[in-house]
Amino acid sequence: MRRGLIEQEIYEQAIQLFAERGFAGTNFQDIADAVGLTRPALYHYVSSKEDLLARLVAENTQDAATSIRAIAQREDMDAVEKIHQIVRANVRRQGEHSARFQLLVRSEASLPESVAATHFESRRMVLRALTAVVEEGITARAFRPMDARVAALGLLGMTNWVAWWFRADHGDDLDAISRQLADLAVAGLTAGTDGRGPANSPTSAIKMIRADLLLLEEMLQKE
Repeated sequence: MRRGLIEQEIYEQAIQLFAERGFAGTNFQDIADAVGLTRPALYHYVSSKEDLLARLVAENTQDAATSIRAIAQREDMDAVEKIHQIVRANVRRQGEHSARFQLLVRSEASLPESVAATHFESRRMVLRALTAVVEEGITARAFRPMDARVAALGLLGMTNWVAWWFRADHGDDLDAISRQLADLAVAGLTAGTDGRGPANSPTSAIKMIRADLLLLEEMLQKE
């Protein structure tokens, strides 16, 4: 138990130093000094600062990818429910761990090769899973015809940006924000579909027909 507490303290202090000085600007001695250990003693708990950064990637990028893929693969939900849950989960993750997410974004260019490979593969996994959910909704006609990858990137941009503006100390309600952004995400994807946001003018009706024809053409080309 004591070892676990010390390792957690080392991790927290390292993340703080990385945020303040950058990964490249932080050395092993800095971390030892922050925790109150000698450099040799620090090696009993962690072998390098790269290991600490790898843990950050694992706890943020990899965990997010695993969570989103698990929701995307659920068979007891339709695409609308999946998008709602994914957006809510991602907003909560960004709000609760905003400093760590910001650190990862700022450190991407200087990540060690092995850590960078894991980080970027997890990001690609997230995009693939979310794109698949959007495509699922389009096929089921729950979402309007669109470029699924662009839609997925837009959703990720919306949710990831929370890390930069959410302020719990200013009274921001993370639960309310996650619900509102999830509702906005679903509304944007479903606008103009049957039973959701019907056309209110001849022009919008024509646009919907054209979109349906484009989707039909794409489906026929795939057959």
